[in-house]
Amino acid sequence: MTRFKPRAVQARRAVRTLRRLAGGGASTAALAAALSGLLAPAQAHSTEWKVGVELPLTGPLAQAGTEMYRGIQVAADLFNRRHPQDKITLVAVDDESNPAKAVAAVEQLASQHVVAIAGAANSNCAGPASEAASKAGLVYVTSGGTSDDMVTRGLKNFFRVSNTPGYTLGMAGLFETLGVKSVAILYSTKDATSDLARQLDAALKARGVKTFLHAYDPSISDFKPLINKVKLQDKPDAMAMLGYENDYVGILRASRVLKPDLKAIAAPWAFASPKMAQSFPDLVPNVYGATVLSSPADYRSADQRDFSDTYERLFKTVSNYQSQTSFVYAQLLFDAIASAQKAGTLDKGGLADTLRATQRDDTFLGKVSFDARGDNPHYVAHMGQFAANGKLALVWPAQYATAKPAYPGVPW
Repeated sequence: MTRFKPRAVQARRAVRTLRRLAGGGASTAALAAALSGLLAPAQAHSTEWKVGVELPLTGPLAQAGTEMYRGIQVAADLFNRRHPQDKITLVAVDDESNPAKAVAAVEQLASQHVVAIAGAANSNCAGPASEAASKAGLVYVTSGGTSDDMVTRGLKNFFRVSNTPGYTLGMAGLFETLGVKSVAILYSTKDATSDLARQLDAALKARGVKTFLHAYDPSISDFKPLINKVKLQDKPDAMAMLGYENDYVGILRASRVLKPDLKAIAAPWAFASPKMAQSFPDLVPNVYGATVLSSPADYRSADQRDFSDTYERLFKTVSNYQSQTSFVYAQLLFDAIASAQKAGTLDKGGLADTLRATQRDDTFLGKVSFDARGDNPHYVAHMGQFAANGKLALVWPAQYATAKPAYPGVPW
């Protein structure tokens, strides 16, 4: 990359040169040419765009938020290396998984003149934060706002790459492939998990699978009464855990004690991560979770290798599905920013139109495009399964699988 001296230094050099030329009787044309040549490098400086990041870096969803931020950082690193004349600079604000703080974070980022915001680890924060971004005229992109109502508000600047129908397809498809006949669905009463429970219940029933629904309050600390119901009343083939990190740990600990007669346990987001395997090696073996790549990654494409190598260089560990998914949407966002700038529409509100015209067939998530609501209609969650050694294999859909599922299989 060409290095340019600061403008003030170049200006002083220009003045000295012009005085020397003028003293020597140079023509007006020669003086003009000299001035143009001296100042041209200063005018060719790199273009820099500030992108806001609003995620929970502390609080109950800090693990998810940190991973999402890392994926965005990898996307920025790759973009900046591949576009040496341009630069993405990230400005991060911690929303602490608090909706009010998420709105405040967006307002703070808007005041710092970011061109777009990458946001929220859950729908409870993504909802109000994206509305605040819309009021500020900023594009808001997420993989965390999966609730159905995210795309029914008429927001023209809201975009997401994953959604509840896609998670439903992933979990229902896995259970169907495994051949389970009955599923107990344990779900948090939060918006996203309630939506997923309702849709998963309907999808399984449509496939002839018997279901049992058990809602729990997000503040619950003892899951034994719920697991007792599953063990003594439901007696299902499988159990679906629809919640977040702390919920999964509580459910699996209670299950390990009470040992219901299950053949499979599966979860959607925020479960299938190397961090979960490292922290709870006794709880994860044979459990299924939504993922993007196997872990360690199998490097099926140059993009996967670039991502994984960069992630390990920056963070000295391996990635998970949250960082992989946020990498995908950040990559699309950064490319759209550069395209809108090239088209001369970035400062005229053209970023949303550029994103809506985006269509990629080769992302980690497969095909990605955005409909009029900002939704990605192609999303289908890939499902992985942990082995006893903590490694994660992709087992569904078949075209992406790196191993066959171990069924029946539970952690105990």
